[in-house]
Amino acid sequence: MGEPGDPPEGTPEGAPAGGDDEYRSVVFDESFVRAARLQEFSAQERIADHAPAVRRRQPIHRGLSRQALILVLLIAVAFGTAIYMGVRHPYQTPVAQPPEPLRMTVIPLAPQTAVPGAASAEDLYANSPAAQFRVGADGITLPASRRTAHFSDSQVVTALTTAKDYLVESSLDPQVLTGDATRPVRILLDPQQLDQFDQSFARPTADGRHAPTGWLVRFDATRVRLADPKIRVQGSLQAAEFDSNTLEIIADHTFVYALRPTGADEQADASLFTVRRELHFRFDLDDLRMHQTELVVSYVQAGPLACSEDSVNQLRPLLAGQTAKAGGPAGTDPYATGSATALCGSLATSAQPKI
Repeated sequence: MGEPGDPPEGTPEGAPAGGDDEYRSVVFDESFVRAARLQEFSAQERIADHAPAVRRRQPIHRGLSRQALILVLLIAVAFGTAIYMGVRHPYQTPVAQPPEPLRMTVIPLAPQTAVPGAASAEDLYANSPAAQFRVGADGITLPASRRTAHFSDSQVVTALTTAKDYLVESSLDPQVLTGDATRPVRILLDPQQLDQFDQSFARPTADGRHAPTGWLVRFDATRVRLADPKIRVQGSLQAAEFDSNTLEIIADHTFVYALRPTGADEQADASLFTVRRELHFRFDLDDLRMHQTELVVSYVQAGPLACSEDSVNQLRPLLAGQTAKAGGPAGTDPYATGSATALCGSLATSAQPKI
């Protein structure tokens, strides 16, 4: 009788029997057979004398694949297109143009009679055309702001505020009025106008370009001082586009100062001095961002002054009881180039206090 592992028909003839089966250890189970990798040679491989036992794989190509090359090319094309559109963009920010030099006119107004005076500055103001003027910066009122075709509401407000700041610093600052400081005005100007500004104070000239009194109001401190710090002001500000890239503010204000002689006590009579300033400010986008301005026009009328006095560097007002000296303004040479015509006007009696 055969052993449990023998086939039903018994052990094949000539084969070892039972537990002495030396091949039992090399019999493979089904899972091993299924996991084995089988490879059938092709007819060509079977015919060839030296056919390789295993088919060789294709060598691995080093470098970028075709897909990677296409991706790099697409990125390069997109980057080049972006650069081209940036250069040719129709709405790119225009290159800032150099500002115009300031054109200035300072006209002294000579009184027809002796300058009226009073011990009280308040009495002078109350009996003058400045009786209803506001005091100081309160007299420089901002209009209702409206956007323009190319500038927003906030940009218009910024321009108006900067123009007001310039008026305050150049017309109301006590240190500026006495000639002790210019920096509060200078820092509000476009940097490209600073050379003209500095030259005006280093070498004042009556050429319509380099008069300190065209940039700001300042008195000869050796002659006069403020009798009342409450300077009276009235005027207007108007905003409009100069062009699509420039906003223009036109300021027209009258400033009235109460003055006394330098060194005189409070009992000395005070007198009024009037300065009317029409200033044209321009703003590009850089000016608006930096809180600066380009001052392009300055038209000033001031009195009472003597026409014969030099009003280019500083103002030398006529004080209470004084009269204008005989003679007109300094002579004008029509053959001299680069000089402005000397001008002088007459101060109307109605502009003086009724004392």
